[in-house]
Formats: sequence, C-alpha cells, structure tokens
Amino acid sequence: MMQNSGRATSREDRYFELAPVDERELIHPRSILQRLWDSAAIRKGMILLVLVVLWEILARYQDNPLMLPSAVDTARALGAGMLDGSLPSKVANSLSVLIKGYALGALGALALTALAVSTRLGRDLLGTLTSMFSPLPAIALLPLALLWFGLGEGSLIFVLIHSVLWAMAVNIHAGFLSVSETLKMAGRNYGLRGLRYVFLLLIPAALPSILSGLKIGWAFAWRTLIAAELVFGASSGGGGLGWYIFQNRNELYTDNVFAGLAVVILIGLLAENLVFESLEKMTVRRWGMQNPG
Repeated sequence: MMQNSGRATSREDRYFELAPVDERELIHPRSILQRLWDSAAIRKGMILLVLVVLWEILARYQDNPLMLPSAVDTARALGAGMLDGSLPSKVANSLSVLIKGYALGALGALALTALAVSTRLGRDLLGTLTSMFSPLPAIALLPLALLWFGLGEGSLIFVLIHSVLWAMAVNIHAGFLSVSETLKMAGRNYGLRGLRYVFLLLIPAALPSILSGLKIGWAFAWRTLIAAELVFGASSGGGGLGWYIFQNRNELYTDNVFAGLAVVILIGLLAENLVFESLEKMTVRRWGMQNPG
C-alpha cells in the first residue's frame, strides 16, 4: 500500500484553464461574391453571359452576318421586333395554341392513368397505347392532321396532344406505382375508392413524378409546336413564332431568325425557372418530398 501510495503522483499539472475565446473569431463573414455565388439565378445568368460572349466572338471571327449574325445584331432585331409588335403577336398566337393542346394532353394523361390504377383493363390499355404511340414522333402525324382537321388550329392542337399525352402518362403512372403499399392500404382502410382514391391519395403522394411529367410534357409540347408552325403555322390566326422564323429565313433576314430562336429559348427558360421551379418550391420541396439539391 505504501509503495502504491508512493507511486501516486499529482496530476494537477495536466489540467489547465482555456483562455476565453472571442465569439467574433468564430464568425467568418461571407464576402459579397460568395453570397452572390450561392444564388442559382446568378450562376445560371453567368453561364448565359459566357455563352453570349462566345457567340459574339465566333460571329465576329466568321464575319458573315448572313450565316451567323452577332449577338448585338440579334439583340437589335429582337428589340425592333418587340417595338413594331410583330414578335409579341406571334408569341401570343403560339402560347394560345400551346396552352389549349397542353391542357387537353394533361387531362387525357391524368384520365388514362387514373383508369390504369383503378382497373386491370385500364392498365392494359395504358400499356398498349403507350407502347404504340409513344415512339411515334408528333411531326409524323402532321399529314394526317392536315387531312383530318385542315389548315387550322385544330391540326396544331392534335399534334400537341399527341406529344404531351404519352410522356406525361408514363411519368404519372410511374409515380402512382411508386406510392408505398402501406399508404395505399391506409387509404383503402379509410374507405377511399375510385376517383377519391386517386385524387385524395395517389396524386398528393406522387406529386414529384407528376410535376416531372408536366415539365417533360411542356418541353415536348413547346418544341413540337415550333416545328409544326414551321410547316403550317400561318393557319393559326396570323401565324405563330415558328412561322415568324420560317418567313424570315425565306427572306434571308437571318438576324430576325436568330431573334425568333432567342425568344423560343427565353420562353423555355422562363417556364422552367419561374413556373415549374415555383411549383416545386411551393409543394414538393416545402413538404420535404424532394431534395432541393
């Protein structure tokens, strides 16, 4: 015992007090550039700016406005088209037809998928129709659309419905199938059947897939409309944006052609970053159904 007590040494030298830390030293304020870089809008804007600069450099290097007008010439043509009202009227005509075809296609896709999850026959019908018509390009139906509906708005709406319907139906149906069986059983135990089962349980639970289908359907519809208007867009009132591009190409106004293409791109960016991004923030991200990334 004496030996053990003799070996015991004081451990006071192993303990020391930490100096007080100034809280300001723990805070590292972010610079203005770092805070700006955290904004997705700023990063995307910088990417667009770089692309425009590269376009301007390439156009000046080629020095052939007929083949590739510069970004400055395109901006002038865009401003002139906006001021004289030619571009806004074409955009209005295109968006009017687009909204009608897109809405009808979305309703058709929702009806088909609701039928598919309700009955076996509906599931077989959806699988058969999507296998048949989904690989078929909408532009390939233009000759039939002209025969059936003539040179009018109906032809454009027909091809838009085809371009939207199958892509959206596949995404919505996949979303319905991904809903957990536990949630489905809980809904059935509460007496949900038929359309109430679809609208009160499946649609809210599959909302991320539905929004993804809406986004894909929009992209398909927008590019299909522009391509269709390049062929017979003058049939819809005074013609749409695609017809504006086609006319200026025939008259060799290449700067106006690029201005029309720029408007097509801008509308696509606005729809993607304002409409669908806002819908995701208000729903699936707010409810924790999707990682904002």
